[in-house]
Formats: sequence, C-alpha cells, structure tokens
Amino acid sequence: MNEQLVDRVKIWFRAFRYHFVPPSMFPAAIGALVSWAVDQTFSLWLFFLVMLGVSVNHIALNMTDDYFDFKHAVDQLKPGAKNPYAGGSGFLTSGLIKPRAMFNVFVVMYCTVAVIGLYLGFLRGPLVLVFGSIGVFSSIFYTAPPIKFSHRGFGELGLLINFGPVIGLGSYFVQSQQLSLEAFLATLPCGIMLFSMVVINEIPDLEDDKKAGKLTLVARYGNQTAIKLYAGSWVATYLVIMLGVASRMLTPFALLAFLAFPLTYQSLKILLAHHHDPQRMMPANLAMIKSHSVTSLLLIGAYVLEGLVNGSDGLHLIGFMLVLLGFYLPAALAIFRAPRTA
Repeated sequence: MNEQLVDRVKIWFRAFRYHFVPPSMFPAAIGALVSWAVDQTFSLWLFFLVMLGVSVNHIALNMTDDYFDFKHAVDQLKPGAKNPYAGGSGFLTSGLIKPRAMFNVFVVMYCTVAVIGLYLGFLRGPLVLVFGSIGVFSSIFYTAPPIKFSHRGFGELGLLINFGPVIGLGSYFVQSQQLSLEAFLATLPCGIMLFSMVVINEIPDLEDDKKAGKLTLVARYGNQTAIKLYAGSWVATYLVIMLGVASRMLTPFALLAFLAFPLTYQSLKILLAHHHDPQRMMPANLAMIKSHSVTSLLLIGAYVLEGLVNGSDGLHLIGFMLVLLGFYLPAALAIFRAPRTA
C-alpha cells in the first residue's frame, strides 16, 4: 500500500512538470532582489508568498495545458512522443491520471493562488491583484476555451509578457510599493528567454499541432521561421542586457549573464542540425532549459553583488537564498541530471 502511494505521488509530481516551473521563479526572485539591492527594502515572508503563488500557478498552467490539449485531441495524436521536452506530460493519454482528477487538482491550485493573491493585495494594495489576475487569466486561457491563446498564435507573446515583466514587476511592487524601469529591464530577459523556450519546444509538435488546429507560431509559419524566431529572441535577450548596462539602467554586474552563452550556442547548433528529428533534438531543448536557468541565476548573482556593494541587509540575503533554493532545487536536479543522449 505504501509503495502504491509513493508511486502515485511520483506520477503526480511528474505530471506537475516541475522542471518547467523555474521560469516563474526567476523573474519573481529578480524583482524582489532589485528591491533589496537598490531600494534596501525586502520582506522574507512576502517573498516566500510570491514564490509560492507563482510556482503553484505555473504548475496549474502545466496541468491546464495537458488537460485541454487532451480534450482537443492534440496529445492523443502523439501518445508515444519521443521528446520529453515537447508536448504534455503524457499521463492523460496513458491513462495513469484521469482527466477529471487532473481538472480537480488544477482548479484547487488556482484557488490557492487566488487566496495568496487576495492576501497580498490586502497587505500591499490593489495593484498586486492586477498583476496576479493577469497571470492567472493568461495561464487558464493559454489553452482553455473560448480564448485558447496558444491556438491563435498569441500564446508565445503572452508568455513573454507574463513570465518576465508581469511577474517581475509584481514581485518588485510587493516589496517596494512602487514600479521601476530597472525591475522591468532586469526581468524582461526572463520573458524573452521563455519565448525562446516555448518556440523550440513547439518544433517537434509542429505537424500534430497543425492536425489538431493548434496554430502556434511554429505551426503557422514552419520550422525555418521558428529557428529565426529562436535565434532572434536570444539576440534580443542579450541586447536588452547590453543596452540596459550601457544606459546605466541595469547594474554592470548584469553582463555576467553572457557567461551562459556557450549553452545558448550549443542549443542553436543542435537545433539547426536536427530540427526535423524530435529525438535527436532533445539535447537542444535541454541546453535551452539550462541556458535559461544559468542566465537567470547569473542575473540573480548580479543583483546579489549589487546589493553587497550597496550595503544591503545580509540577513535578508541569506533568507532570500534559502527560499530560492527550496523552490528551485527540485527542478535543478531534474534539469542538470537529465541525460544528454540523443
């Protein structure tokens, strides 16, 4: 009985696709850290609540995507997908999780996010509710009818906005009670990188998405356009950082983010060679996830250094690091221990 329970827990955790959740954590962390480093304002409790809210919301998004793709017969077209970084979790098509059970779980998760959002809104003002509502609305209707952003070629842009400035500015506002161009620019690369991640993850699904009427940008315009979008979005990521530093709107330590460029180059090189073969593309998807994580962590490191230079509270930094580690470590183990075989 205990073994069965453990097996069920493992199945549900894998259905959460937690290795895709860090793109929510990073802008939340950077937004709060800009407040700590630049404005000398930080609350560990509020940061924990923001991290919990965005992480639960992202898990709910993953499961909503799974559920409605299954209902729209997208995932049913590819029950044996060879690339684990594309498509859904596969637990609905395999029958290991019932659709109604997954629906109930993500509804509970959205309710949890709503409670956290209402509490933060009560403490920090109604603008928090605006940021939170945008995030939850976009997550639900990414694949849910009647809007289905991802089916109409708008999903990628919505994710860029939400998983960069919306989360980042929301997290910053919770801490500092104001908005900031620096917080916007510091978290914008996170959104652009997520756009890159979504584009490369859609490439193996191109034909199945088209058959199911899920007209993502990749399904609409094809692999060659997708490759250009992928490369172009990485160029945009680095340009934002360079121009932000050059204009003194970002800390000069942000240039540390370029240390992750070899992973970006590796991903693009593999993509160019194997974009027609989902299985051989796997290392490109994995390198993309690693590049996103390392780049984001380097931006976090940049504001840690900025805060230390500015004399920000060291105890707050320790608390920040412990909370970030607690949320990120399970995902990091999945990302950096993943096999590199093609």
